[in-house]
Amino acid sequence: MNTTPPNATLPLAGKLAVVTGGSSGIGAACVRLLAASGARVVIGFNQGAERAEALRAELPGSGHRALHIPLTDGQAHQALAETLRAEHGAVDVLVNSAGFTQRIAHTDIDTLTPALFDEILRANAGGPFSIIRALLPLLRASGQATVVSVSSVSAFTALGSNIAYCAAKAALDTMSVALARAFGPQVRFLSVSPAAVDTDFVAGRNRAELEKKAAATPLGRVVTPEDVALSVLACVTHLRTATGTRVVIDGGHSL
Repeated sequence: MNTTPPNATLPLAGKLAVVTGGSSGIGAACVRLLAASGARVVIGFNQGAERAEALRAELPGSGHRALHIPLTDGQAHQALAETLRAEHGAVDVLVNSAGFTQRIAHTDIDTLTPALFDEILRANAGGPFSIIRALLPLLRASGQATVVSVSSVSAFTALGSNIAYCAAKAALDTMSVALARAFGPQVRFLSVSPAAVDTDFVAGRNRAELEKKAAATPLGRVVTPEDVALSVLACVTHLRTATGTRVVIDGGHSL
């Protein structure tokens, strides 16, 4: 019996995917893999307009766009939804990859002011909620949409770049569960949760530090942006009965 799924080489042919934070790091890896899988991709960026356009130019296929999607601008999110509604009518995949943090020791409460705590929480949890909220009618119009949020093991280990970041990722995971319960079966919601990834997301973290941490894990290897992108793609194309769940991709770091 032939068990090869239809369009196995291009499983996302004809689909529209939106990736926030798509101009670099994990987001860019997701953009490349989704496009290679046949999707038309909206590359969301905040300050990386040139990077986003350069990435768009190298993608296979056609119909890709780079659009400004700041995390904390609800009006921009609504404008994005109106643009995509007029041009496409539906969104099939949303990857929430954008975020920000800064390294602050958990004992350094003086540096992590209430204002900075709120800023980190708003960007990493409130921003994805606002984008999901704006795009939800288009996701539901797809009928088989998937939202994948790039979370972190910090959400449940409480070990991360700062206390606010841990809290924000926990909020993101819990929000995904609530949304999955509320908006199935038209839309599935999942989180992928790496530990430290080989990007420049956390200022001051170098390759030597990543390798030292990886050496202490069961798999002994540094998690790459491409590893995370493969997990995102699997959530969309293969984990068809998974929703409201967390996919941990940390090499065994949290064991």
